[in-house]
Amino acid sequence: MTVQTALLQGTKLLEEGGIGVPRLTAEVLLAHALKRDRVYLFAHPEHELAEVEWIHYGRYLHERLNGKPTQYITKVQEFYGREFRVSPDVLIPRPETEHVVEVAKSKGGVRVVDVGTGSGALAVTLQLEIGARVWATEISPAAARVASENARRLGAEVDVIVCDLMEAIASGSMDLVVSNPPYVPLSQREGLQREVRDFEPHVALFGGPTGFELYERIVADAARVLRPGGWLVMELGFGSYDRVRSMLAEWVDVSVEPDLAGIPRVIAARRASFSSPRSHSCEHDL
Repeated sequence: MTVQTALLQGTKLLEEGGIGVPRLTAEVLLAHALKRDRVYLFAHPEHELAEVEWIHYGRYLHERLNGKPTQYITKVQEFYGREFRVSPDVLIPRPETEHVVEVAKSKGGVRVVDVGTGSGALAVTLQLEIGARVWATEISPAAARVASENARRLGAEVDVIVCDLMEAIASGSMDLVVSNPPYVPLSQREGLQREVRDFEPHVALFGGPTGFELYERIVADAARVLRPGGWLVMELGFGSYDRVRSMLAEWVDVSVEPDLAGIPRVIAARRASFSSPRSHSCEHDL
């Protein structure tokens, strides 16, 4: 079987199976089976698949038809122009999260922590883009290993710490806190695409019964971890802006950045350089 025929058959199977962008998916999976770049497929449509190549391609098509995301099959996902390794232990980095990088870069800082790093996409990217000293926290040891490997492979100096949110980060030690926290309410589980619901790690998806539980904890602890004047930058879930904005009543210079669809995607806020009586009381309670 030639590359051209394999692509035609794979595209037809994926299309009949209701898989989005079937031609592109077939190309990515066939290139992965051949251990080649996609451009090779266009340059060599007459290439005859070896038996092992056809077996791998057929397996990849079967996995995708059963809902497994393409990125978990190929084990890679591009983010901010770099190739990150991914596994079912980590959330697949989304293009929308690149807006977090843009906002965080505009705030600067020499000491940065990425809370709930997953694949390490934010931590690694920020370290390489702004040259900051970066820490990354992750509650899942398996995900932390993925982040550490991505940092090593891409040449980023990132210290990955296994802990719950920022419990291992010293008070007043950071200039910038970034996070793409789990924000899907548990009640919305059944409404998710099967690729997300059945394959991506639930610890990285669901933020609790309301979806705001992790936001509340991050905002509260960021006030402890940040130096006066430091910045908190977080990705927003759909429809979450008003609720998250209300959590930042004691913060200053609060702003929101929309994504390309005009949906509020990133919220940024600066820790005040002084504490009002009210905020001092809250910090004392913490």
